[in-house]
Amino acid sequence: MTDQHVTDTGQTAETGSRPYSQDDLERARRGKELDRKHVFHSWSAQDKIDPMAVVAAQGSRLWDADGNEYIDFSSQLVNTNIGHQHPTVVKAIQDQAARLCTIAPPHANDARSEAARLITELAPEGLNSVFFTNGGADANEHAVRMARLHTGRQKVLTAYRSFHGGTTLAVNLTGDPRRFANDTPGAGVVHFMPAYTYRSYFGSADETEETERALRHLEDMIVLEGPQNIAAVMLESIPGTAGIYAPPPGYLAGVRELTRKYGIMYIADEVMAGFGRAGEWFAIDHWGVTPDLITFAKGVNSGYVPLGGVIISDDIRQTFAERAYPGGLTYSGHPLATAAAVATINAMRDEAMVENAKRLGAEVIGPYLEKIEANHPSVGEVRGMGCFWAIELVSNPETREPLAPYGGSSEALDRVTAEIKRNGVLPFTNFNRIHVVPPLNTPDDEVLEGLNVIDRALDIADEYVERVN
Repeated sequence: MTDQHVTDTGQTAETGSRPYSQDDLERARRGKELDRKHVFHSWSAQDKIDPMAVVAAQGSRLWDADGNEYIDFSSQLVNTNIGHQHPTVVKAIQDQAARLCTIAPPHANDARSEAARLITELAPEGLNSVFFTNGGADANEHAVRMARLHTGRQKVLTAYRSFHGGTTLAVNLTGDPRRFANDTPGAGVVHFMPAYTYRSYFGSADETEETERALRHLEDMIVLEGPQNIAAVMLESIPGTAGIYAPPPGYLAGVRELTRKYGIMYIADEVMAGFGRAGEWFAIDHWGVTPDLITFAKGVNSGYVPLGGVIISDDIRQTFAERAYPGGLTYSGHPLATAAAVATINAMRDEAMVENAKRLGAEVIGPYLEKIEANHPSVGEVRGMGCFWAIELVSNPETREPLAPYGGSSEALDRVTAEIKRNGVLPFTNFNRIHVVPPLNTPDDEVLEGLNVIDRALDIADEYVERVN
């Protein structure tokens, strides 16, 4: 990385002009002061955090209020798929604001309608309607509501090691520790064991066994819970914060077969994995499976304005043809958000970003991570596709003991994370994993620079590995 010192003009001799002024720096620093006085942060003990004040962002880079420059290997919360401040999307938001800032959902709006058209055009055949929400959690809540009303059943099956959102039902759908303090008995959610080959719950020796055993387990759960009571099975096509563990071959097709067998709706949660993140428009496209409902958010407009939604099959849409759907939001299909979605999808197409993500995964990220796995005893497994990868860290390669406990961190992970950030990369870490999730249009040299920083930082993790004779 270049020298990080910033003068009072916001410049360095090495990098020249930065995309911010001294006034911007002062605003960011003032924002940090006010944040600590007044802002209540999610998923945090308020007095134990020290938020980084971001002064500017451009493409795959951002700058903090101390003048430090970072490659954004987190895409924030894995949502800035097209990078920061994409000019086409910024202009679309500005133009829409000048024309019509907001309009209530009962009215037709060209931005909302065009966004729906583009989204359904990308979806599998037979899913031709979109209900817009404000984000992924409420998209999942509404998808479940639709499935329940369509089937007349109440139970929903979701996997452990999953995340579906922070609202009341969505956090109960979630299968990770964030659910523990928010459990609501009687929410109608039943969790099952996922297909996860590296940490198989079924003692599987390979992917074929994992698929067979995981599907047998799921069918057992359906039978034992009573298929006549189950409205839906909801799965992240590729679990995101839970570990970016893609399903083994045949698993999602098998899930789809089971849901059809028992008249259960299949909800594909594509909130994080969708819109190019995994090298296809929807991650589920990798396996050619068509669900009944698809939920989305994040990458649909790169998070520039809050937006989520549910893509609805024609069959479920017909349920509400003459019967009112009992749900809605004041900002459903907000013009600024949907104008940003239109611009984002078109920019991704024009600039072949989905294809680029696929190439980056196959030719740049994947090969480099394979070298990292071979060279670091602390790396138990690397896995992913597109710009959606995880490095799973262990303290014992044979037992696969995680380098940080499920639901927590460790001294080792804290030191590795700090070293990555100190060297100019903003990482995404969760439990015992480092996720490699840069914007889909990150230049190859920046991806390699970020991977090199992670590679060097893993020397620290190696210090904590139990030496095996």
